[in-house]
Amino acid sequence: MAKPNLNRVPIPKQDPLERAKNFNEVSLGYTRAQAIEEATRCLQCKKPLCRDGCPVNVRIPEFILALREGDMPGAAAALKDKNSLPAVCGRVCPQEEQCEKTCVLARQGAPVAIGRLERYVADWALDHESEGIEDTVASPSGKRVAVVGAGPAGLTCAADLAKAGHSVTMFEALHTAGGVLKYGIPEFRLPKGIVQAEVDFVKSLGVELVLDNVVGRTELVDDLFEEGFHAIFLAPGAGAPMFLNIPGENLNNIYSANEFLTRVNLMKAYRFPESDTPIRVGKRVAVFGGGNVAMDASRCALRLGAEEVYIIYRRSRAEMPARAEESENAEEEGVIFKLLTNPKAFLADDGGNVRAVVCYEMELGEPDESGRRRPVAKPETEFELPIDTAIIALGTRPNPVIPSTTPGLALTRYGTIETDPSTGRTSREGVWCGGDMATGAATVISAMGAGKRAAADMDRFLREDKG
Repeated sequence: MAKPNLNRVPIPKQDPLERAKNFNEVSLGYTRAQAIEEATRCLQCKKPLCRDGCPVNVRIPEFILALREGDMPGAAAALKDKNSLPAVCGRVCPQEEQCEKTCVLARQGAPVAIGRLERYVADWALDHESEGIEDTVASPSGKRVAVVGAGPAGLTCAADLAKAGHSVTMFEALHTAGGVLKYGIPEFRLPKGIVQAEVDFVKSLGVELVLDNVVGRTELVDDLFEEGFHAIFLAPGAGAPMFLNIPGENLNNIYSANEFLTRVNLMKAYRFPESDTPIRVGKRVAVFGGGNVAMDASRCALRLGAEEVYIIYRRSRAEMPARAEESENAEEEGVIFKLLTNPKAFLADDGGNVRAVVCYEMELGEPDESGRRRPVAKPETEFELPIDTAIIALGTRPNPVIPSTTPGLALTRYGTIETDPSTGRTSREGVWCGGDMATGAATVISAMGAGKRAAADMDRFLREDKG
């Protein structure tokens, strides 16, 4: 038996010094030759463990085999059979913790670059929409479904239900669909044209999209039932920011990452005055947090003209929840990592603007409930770090607007909607939930998996309902 090829094909990227000055996509994607070369590394296992690692169970070996044999319509069909947003997933999913982690070649440190191949095939499909790729939709069922939220969970659920023949209407609070894909993830990581193309695909299945509609305010869940919907999927995300709760946090020029990234990504502040939304970024910026959102915010700050950008994180690099690729990209671009560091207070200048943050050093103790070693303050290590902008990127919580206006919805102690993880069912008959509203802030692909599971259960429910 021939030895497996352990030489992963690297993906071309913009030069770090150049990309730190623009919002163009950092990763340039595979060429055709590079994609085929990487696809030939796949062993085509009889029991493909990679599929088990995918939250939406993409037919990974099938699309890779079709790719390397030159059957691009077949590759696209196999990929899109289970995944309605493949061009998104190929760019932002943590494949290293999912499908690639379970690849047989991962045992030798060189899993097939499944995510990069997914991106290549998905981009080809977007460029060749008329070339033999068909998305079959079942005959109409006569049932109406409301999907609340047009983010990754809602889009996935809506697409699967539409394919099953149900009449689907998506209600989105913002003026555009995409959810966190539009307002949270920067253009240089996920171009908004790609997101819009995926949204347009879902609409092409017959899904109706209603924008500027805040369910829980514009109309209630009970109103949707009265309007004739037979089932409702709640996927409004988790958009309420978390804060440090330290002195001085209300000073000027301190943003939540939600506000900062929404201004930059959704409202195109980086194009001001061409766009209507300004944003102020100073010369010395501190971003608090160690996840992907912190990396996104820090890299945006660099591109908006900051001279020094710091990531302040209370644990070490090994405990950072951000994808390794994203933290490496940030460091290459010039972001300064101040690890094992925790903020104590913000200090003001005479005008009420932040001028510095007081920090202290940390050391790692025993693991906490997350499995990561708990950070412990080191005595007498306080120091001042001069800054003129701060961005708090500690995560988000669900907005209570839907739970507070929907009788019969049981909640967890975290404020999320209590949900059966295998089906998405809530305590309210006819209501399902998925994504960050059910789990708290998580990944795009986990939200998509929840949407897919809920759609399957809703389809069963609707077909059993004789009313």
